[in-house]
Amino acid sequence: GNWLLVCSVILLAHTAHGCPDKCLCYTASKTADCKNRGFTEIPAHLPPEIQILQLQNNRIWRINQNAFTATPLLKILDLSNNSLSSVAPGAFQKLRYLQVLNLTRNLIHYIENKTFSFLPHLKELDLSSNSIVRLPETFGNSTGNITLLSVKHNKLQKMERILLESLPNLKVVLFKDNPWQCNCNIFGLKLWLESFLYRGGISDGIICSAPGIRKGKDLLKVPYELFGACPLRTAQVHLASSHHHGSEQRSSLKHGHHGELGDSGRASCEPKPKPRPASLRHAIATVVITGVVCGIVCLMMLAAAVYGCAYAAITAKYHKEHLAPVRQHGTPKGKFETSSA
Repeated sequence: GNWLLVCSVILLAHTAHGCPDKCLCYTASKTADCKNRGFTEIPAHLPPEIQILQLQNNRIWRINQNAFTATPLLKILDLSNNSLSSVAPGAFQKLRYLQVLNLTRNLIHYIENKTFSFLPHLKELDLSSNSIVRLPETFGNSTGNITLLSVKHNKLQKMERILLESLPNLKVVLFKDNPWQCNCNIFGLKLWLESFLYRGGISDGIICSAPGIRKGKDLLKVPYELFGACPLRTAQVHLASSHHHGSEQRSSLKHGHHGELGDSGRASCEPKPKPRPASLRHAIATVVITGVVCGIVCLMMLAAAVYGCAYAAITAKYHKEHLAPVRQHGTPKGKFETSSA
């Protein structure tokens, strides 16, 4: 009888707190443990005071617009190993205290612009082990406090430099296991990564998958000269994107890294791709001048050789014709001429 009473009290306590049937709710740690329960959506009736929500290892395939309205105090949200194929922008917007968002091991293909808007305290965003082929130019308003971003194990071929520049507090970025295309589109990312590492950032680096000659190579070790074939396009794309983001973004591009890499020659113009065509022109000019100089030197050498041969022939002829008359007085002179030749 007593056991039945205790069970009833516990059940009533859980019901009063509003804990979903299949979950375990812990008042002291403010945690709702709903992992591995076969959920296909975010469960309703979660305790409003919880700060940690564990939803990993379920079959959640969508997040409704108001899914987290009832749990505004969440700090950690774990949605790893579910069936999400997309995330609607604004799905997390009520979570203004959220610090850690784990979306690993889902089926996400795209992240749209401003998907993570209004998460001012978000520090860790883990998007690894999905099928992401495209990342946006911005994760959203008020996402500037992100310190860790992981996009490991996805299908990314490129990444917008402007996205990374919108995350000024990044300390760790993980890029591993993506089919990175090391062509013009990745040049801005190369510049950003060099600056990030110089400032003490931590990264696992970018390994090229294509083109074939660069497969398996570290992007940081691909020489700048190999990107010289398309600087104009890079500049146009960069200018278009900075124009799109307004003067505030442009000013940050101008001043963002200037002076931080003072020792390296390219640092001062790193955020501005315009000088690259000029440097290309300088390179072409140098090649042309070198060619001209080489040509002149070759012509001079040829002229000298022809002159030498002609002079030798004339001297020989002269000696042959006037040998007898010169012999008596000209022997020393002949020696002198020969030695000077």
